[in-house]
Amino acid sequence: MDMNEIKEIFFQECEEQLAELETGLLKLNDGDRDPETVNAVFRAVHSIKGGAGAFGLDDLVSFAHVFETTLDCVRSNRLEPTQDVLKVMLRSADVLADLTNAARDGGSVDGGRSRQLIKELEALANGELPQAATEPVPKAVPSAAAPVAPVVNEEGFQPVAFSFDDFEAGDELTIEPVAYEIVFKPKSDLYAKGNDATLLLRDLSRLGEMSIHCDMDGLPPLDRLNPEEAYFSWKISLSTDKGEEAIRSVFEFAEWDCDLEVAVAGGLIGMDEELPMQPVPFDLSILDEEAQMPAGEEDRAYPHEGEAQNATIPAAETASNVLQMAQSAARVSPENVRNPTSASTAQNIAAQQAASAATPTIRVDLDRVDRLINLVGELVINQAMLSQSVIENDTNGTSSINMGLEELQQLTREIQDSVMAIRAQPVKPVFQRMSRIVREIADMTGKSVRLITEGENTEVDKTVIDKLAEPLTHMIRNAVDHGLETPDKRIAAGKSPEGTVRLTAKHRSGRIVIELADDGAGINREKVRQKAIDNDLIAADANLSDEEIDNLIFHAGFSTADKISDISGRGVGMDVVKRSIQALGGRINISSRPGQGSIFTMSLPLTLAVLDGMVVTVANQTLVVPLTAIVETLQPEASAIHSFGASQRLIAIRDSFCPLVDVGRILNFRGAQANPVEGVALLVESEGGGQRALMVDAIQGQRQVVIKSLEANYTHVPGIAAATILGDGRVALILDVDAIVAASRGQSLRPEMPLAAAG
Repeated sequence: MDMNEIKEIFFQECEEQLAELETGLLKLNDGDRDPETVNAVFRAVHSIKGGAGAFGLDDLVSFAHVFETTLDCVRSNRLEPTQDVLKVMLRSADVLADLTNAARDGGSVDGGRSRQLIKELEALANGELPQAATEPVPKAVPSAAAPVAPVVNEEGFQPVAFSFDDFEAGDELTIEPVAYEIVFKPKSDLYAKGNDATLLLRDLSRLGEMSIHCDMDGLPPLDRLNPEEAYFSWKISLSTDKGEEAIRSVFEFAEWDCDLEVAVAGGLIGMDEELPMQPVPFDLSILDEEAQMPAGEEDRAYPHEGEAQNATIPAAETASNVLQMAQSAARVSPENVRNPTSASTAQNIAAQQAASAATPTIRVDLDRVDRLINLVGELVINQAMLSQSVIENDTNGTSSINMGLEELQQLTREIQDSVMAIRAQPVKPVFQRMSRIVREIADMTGKSVRLITEGENTEVDKTVIDKLAEPLTHMIRNAVDHGLETPDKRIAAGKSPEGTVRLTAKHRSGRIVIELADDGAGINREKVRQKAIDNDLIAADANLSDEEIDNLIFHAGFSTADKISDISGRGVGMDVVKRSIQALGGRINISSRPGQGSIFTMSLPLTLAVLDGMVVTVANQTLVVPLTAIVETLQPEASAIHSFGASQRLIAIRDSFCPLVDVGRILNFRGAQANPVEGVALLVESEGGGQRALMVDAIQGQRQVVIKSLEANYTHVPGIAAATILGDGRVALILDVDAIVAASRGQSLRPEMPLAAAG
């Protein structure tokens, strides 16, 4: 291995260290004070500095050294990681990433910015607060790792460093505990997102002495019980010296999914009312003991019914109440409460252990993986051809060849799934990149913005991830610049001066759905409409729905900015978003409420290489309908078909009516409409278009197909997303369900809706 290969490995490791650095700083910014988080951040910078020194990257080493020195002050508790301090460190992490990229690609970095940050980091290491801080604090003794030249004042005297560390501990200020009363009522969303009320109460108990009352008045009779609802609430008395902020930080990640009230004792209405049950000593530490329990110790910690008096909780009746409360909070069985391997407590512990354990990995060139995926795709096609040939020539269908082909088909599918899993990666790196963009745009616009990410570990094909960064960047810039108001306007509107942008990823029906939501002013539809009229995009008397007005922002050259700036005004951002998403075979929808914000929803395929589809026949043509779009198949009856208007038809489905769409007519495969009774109806659901019943002549079967791009091999065909090769060697077209549904609503088949593919 030569030096260039070693250097490339170093830069690959730098990417991992930079991701670890930003993740740790964001955790600290959210209030995490775990020493291991601080150590992880310190190790990341230290590792980058050490590797850079081996390759003589002096600029990178110099900056990393100062950054490391400041982090060491945090690690040794000489510097408190406040919000202002962390803002400097987050900007320093950005510069460290820029210096790393410049060292790898041969570019340059703004020297003035890096020098300014070095001064700020040195000031932090010397105990000086950033300029944004308002409370003066005494300077600490300079760190030995960051020596500062002695300063002589005008009178010629040199200041002497003075440490207060030698004072006796008895002189320290003690904080008396304060009694707080807390009302905690979870919503059903809290449990739907995998949170556990019991774990929140356990974390709360660590702040001080606590007693709990469980309010069960909301519990309905068994016949009206909804298993997905949350009926219990808790009234808690807590004595702690940590302060109200520490109490609220326990519920930080559940604050949107519960009703929470915190007040000094006597400040909450209803706390003095008679409670439905007596106070229960709730020793939540048993959950921690349970997680660390050696094998074979369960019976001693959790006795049988006859041995309840030996349990951690003194009385059998009290223990029963506590277990019932824990079960109600977590909505799990008694076995789950006793057995940590099946409860959510154990799941969280296992996740932490898995995250901390070093998983063996191997670095492989992406080109090799892509070649392997293409070969597996060809294997799938050849296996389908072989199966088709045997079926056509073997009439009895029971030969050993058929049995072998079935096993081959199963093995081929497993190989394909395994190979696709190799290229599947979490969206976390892309989401982390958005944090920097939010900070930069917020600084440029003078707005206070908080980015919240959810579902970072949602996995998707790497080819999709690589093409997500550009549209997400434009959408983030649009949300901060156009969506969120300035702090003054937000305060005037009764909102928090800090705006929130929420980025979420999740799997849904075989696709990945990414949502970008903001709590800004929403889309000003009157302004958008007037701008579209001025740009001759629509007629002045055009009657447009709210959805159609919202979609005008995707037109090329369209912008509502009053003047061109470094951020917006040229009308290219959202146009790029639309084209990028459609090039990935995805769709984007907008939901906006004036004064409350907007939600942009992107639906993308998990992979651009394979597709589960239903093979159908339409006017003697073979088509493939994506299985993720199909809700069910129907055999229409004459009594269920109803005419509507001049040429529209509806089909009755379980006391409701659904438009019937003739696919052959939409694609111009035939001139006259076919008889629906003689065909099959596929009930499909499109992104934002509702349900439609697609009428086809017959269903051939369901199979997994390898996607081949029409644009790369031929040209785009309206209404067709891509193509594939069937088992008999014929080319079949993959239907663009969203385009067909849009055409049935009166829109023309647009030529900009391709499904990108591998091959």
